[in-house]
Amino acid sequence: MKCIKSTFLFTLFAAITFGFFTSHAYAKKSIIIGAPLSTAYLYGWDAERGIKLAVDEINAKGGVNVAGEKRPFKVEVIDTRDLEPGVPVSEALMALERLILNKKADFILGGPNRSEAALAAMSLLSKHKKVSIVTSGVLTPKYHALVAQKYDKFKYCFRIHGEAKGIVGDMLANFMELKEKHGLTKIFLIAQDVSHARGAAKVMGKVAGSKGFEITGTEIFPTGTTDFSMGLLKAKSTGSQIINIWMDMPESAILLKQWYDLKIPALPFGGTLAAAEQPGFWKATNGRGEFTLCNVINAGNAPSDATPWTMKFYNAYAKKWGVEPEGLGSSSSYMAVYTLKEAIERAGTLDSDKVVTALEQTDIMGVYGRLKFDPKSHQVIFAKDPKDGAVGSILQWQDGKRIVVFPKSIAKGEILLPPWMKK
Repeated sequence: MKCIKSTFLFTLFAAITFGFFTSHAYAKKSIIIGAPLSTAYLYGWDAERGIKLAVDEINAKGGVNVAGEKRPFKVEVIDTRDLEPGVPVSEALMALERLILNKKADFILGGPNRSEAALAAMSLLSKHKKVSIVTSGVLTPKYHALVAQKYDKFKYCFRIHGEAKGIVGDMLANFMELKEKHGLTKIFLIAQDVSHARGAAKVMGKVAGSKGFEITGTEIFPTGTTDFSMGLLKAKSTGSQIINIWMDMPESAILLKQWYDLKIPALPFGGTLAAAEQPGFWKATNGRGEFTLCNVINAGNAPSDATPWTMKFYNAYAKKWGVEPEGLGSSSSYMAVYTLKEAIERAGTLDSDKVVTALEQTDIMGVYGRLKFDPKSHQVIFAKDPKDGAVGSILQWQDGKRIVVFPKSIAKGEILLPPWMKK
């Protein structure tokens, strides 16, 4: 009996020891992706889902080939809370540093999501020499401008989705079409009181004004606002025909409901409009969001045939998460993982400087077109055709569906006006 007990204890000890060293070895082999995201908000949770979907697919095929050794990705997500009202930038920076120091992240993907937090994080990434690919939120042009201005310091920072100036260009192309087709020339600007939104509205005002549009007014609303009626009534009283909206807060759904109830004779057109990007918007507004337009930044965040990979991703996301791709960060976060994998494999190492060089040489076809980075600014290169570069998507809600209306190379329909505007 004593012999049996000793044998059992020895076997148990051996199993525990083997398990410890096996799991420890696996942990050492894993490539840690740190994902600092504001997880309670759309641009945080859709990025997390996009990243995890790509990681699962890559690991199922054996992982990343690093100089002949297959290594899996492992994702560590931390909530930065930077999209929440009143949360200081310092909290996002502390969260990012915990990912680097405590979770031993090899690379940073996703955020921070708020432009102010991402800009502040650049110095921290530089200090720790951590390659970062911004995939969701962070629309300020200042991000890639800083990389170009101080390349040696900020060379570890990349952005794989569109930014405010590119978005303004796409929006303006649609405004010009609406002007030619329907005679819409008066634009009212509504923005959330955050850096990228204020900046984008200001740029749009200047650019649209130079193209013959009349800017009838601008209203700035604090994050968390729940009543937009005064701004909407101003738009109506000034004879505005387009309401250009820049908001990433969920309360923007209330704005669209009030627009419908008040029958404001102006087309709501979001530069960023988080609530309207989501598949559940129609149900959340009881159909009162019909005719709303919004920019989901990259193809794949709404159904289209931009590339052979677009609907493959779209359907895989829907199958895994039980909801269709939801907004700005979905396809870009997914593609960031594949882009990083491809760069690591070409570099043959996890060394930050060598991976930076490999990322600068990226040239792959992805969910939203050909992906290449500007080697000086590390901004993904835009195009109107997916064969030439990363393409965006502007959609309109029509009869309960998100219909891509821009760019023409991938469009599934045309912009419709609400009946009270036609009168």
